[in-house]
Amino acid sequence: MSTLDEARRLVAADDRQDFDFASRGFIATRKDPVIKRADGRVAFDLSSYGFLKGAAPDTANPSLWRQAQILTKHGLFKVAERIYQVRGFDVSTVTFIDAGLGWIVVDPLTTVEVARAALELAQEHVAEKPVLAVIYSHSHIDHYGGVGGVTTAADVAAGKVKVIAPEGFLEHAVSENIIAGPAMLRRARFQFGHTLPRGAEGEMTSGLGPCPSLGTLSLIAPTDLITQTGQKITVGDVTMVFQLTPGTEAPAEMNFHLPQFRAVFMAENANLTMHNLLPARGALVRDAKAWADYLTESIRLFGPTSDVMFAAHGIPRFGQAEITAFLTNHRDAYKFLHDQSVRLMNTGLTGPEIAEVLALPQVLAKQWFNRGYYGTMSHNSKAIYQRYLGWYDANPANLNPLPPEPAAKKYVAAMGGPDAVMAQADVAMKAGELRWAATLLNHVVFADDANTAAREQLAAIYTELGFESEAGTWRNIYLTGAQELRSGPVQLPPGGFSPDVLAATTTPMLLDFAAVRVNPDKAAARAFKINLALTDRDEVVLISVENGVLVHELGVHEAGAGATVRMKRPELLLTLFAGIPLASRVESGDIVIEGDAGLYAALIDLIEPLTPNFPVVTP
Repeated sequence: MSTLDEARRLVAADDRQDFDFASRGFIATRKDPVIKRADGRVAFDLSSYGFLKGAAPDTANPSLWRQAQILTKHGLFKVAERIYQVRGFDVSTVTFIDAGLGWIVVDPLTTVEVARAALELAQEHVAEKPVLAVIYSHSHIDHYGGVGGVTTAADVAAGKVKVIAPEGFLEHAVSENIIAGPAMLRRARFQFGHTLPRGAEGEMTSGLGPCPSLGTLSLIAPTDLITQTGQKITVGDVTMVFQLTPGTEAPAEMNFHLPQFRAVFMAENANLTMHNLLPARGALVRDAKAWADYLTESIRLFGPTSDVMFAAHGIPRFGQAEITAFLTNHRDAYKFLHDQSVRLMNTGLTGPEIAEVLALPQVLAKQWFNRGYYGTMSHNSKAIYQRYLGWYDANPANLNPLPPEPAAKKYVAAMGGPDAVMAQADVAMKAGELRWAATLLNHVVFADDANTAAREQLAAIYTELGFESEAGTWRNIYLTGAQELRSGPVQLPPGGFSPDVLAATTTPMLLDFAAVRVNPDKAAARAFKINLALTDRDEVVLISVENGVLVHELGVHEAGAGATVRMKRPELLLTLFAGIPLASRVESGDIVIEGDAGLYAALIDLIEPLTPNFPVVTP
């Protein structure tokens, strides 16, 4: 049975329980479906997934179509007594817990605009109360970026609002996307389909939730940290019992239980899909074993005393037996994935070989929440291989292979030239061997990216692979690849950091970001040291450039440095990263240089500009 035939069979036999859970408790949604930014641009359009009606068309895997229908049902829902969620306003969900005198807000979405719209909906239809606390379940931006839409830094500083997060939250929230941020953002366009049209032939969710909102990012530092499992915090008349789960879906993450409501919040550790162990956008590999082990602990801690389970994505589940079965089966999927990947690895199979043969037992695979809408067995098994053994598969031929472009030219020449390879790809395509056809044509394109016939042929294959994909991420990746082959990379401006995120970013982190943008030839041509004094932060940093590298030491001032540069930290951001001319800042007195006035200019000259639109599917 083909994967598409299997998907059709499963959808035809669906008991529709997930649709019931997705609709249960619906109260209302926004009258105006378009949530706008202050500048008038659209942050999120709730009506944009309105095409997801009826049976799946030929351009969509029916299983993914079903998943998208569930994930895009939008509005305010009553989950349980005094627990409400707004879903479908963003890739994630936001929860509002009535704590008597005010609201506890759990995971305030990605951007300020959608978070504010969600709070307004709860205020309008349930109760107009102040926000007493905000909980960040983990360190990914779609769970804290909208905090400025539900509270203010001033109210937090005044003690009116608690901000509760797991230990290590701020460090990981700020650092995860800084050093490799430009590459991650470029790859995220593929994962989420940011540049694709939304519709039955384009982006139709990521498989985890709707596409992320596009608005204003914010961040308010936590006031209360959860440092151990079993820790309790009371806000208003609601007591929460926390479970730390570091190293699962995020480096800093936590679940919590509400004993008085017999409800458990599972953060992003239990989803309506198999999750990623290694996102296509890039990240540190996550630990499948730890993930499974923490779910075992969750079942033991919360299973017997929970009648409602809700999470940071997807839909709630209802009934103690249903929740325990869900968590158990979800746990077993991650445990099987880990254990069997390692077993096969220890028999000598490589990452791609493991991915080709590994499959969940049918008892687990038939569960909708274990299917690969966001993460897949294929790329998760490769991630486990990478976590334990790295990129090298021990075959000497793969120790130092040719890069894609020169290798492609030699492959194409060896196979008789581009026309011969394209003819073989056509035969493979007609035989339904789309992966092999894509491999052949990828060599032709990398051998000569001006071969428009090969580009179009490969784009057609990527389009077909995208339409067949059950994973929303794979669909977006294939379709974005086809888009780039036909039109080139969409030219988007570099991704920036919000003022809140910049304020929370430490100076060493900023200088790390500078160090990975240093031009090595320029840096190797000279050596110098600068004392940097950031007067608004009372920080001193010694910056050394030598042997082609930039090294920084916080709290060090060296008397023999070639220059001492005094400024407020915003001036560092403007001149080192934003391209603001140094001369004007010196002339205004905002930057004061003692010693060799040319050294700070030389430092600025080392930092290469960002290239946010580098090619991916062509050389």
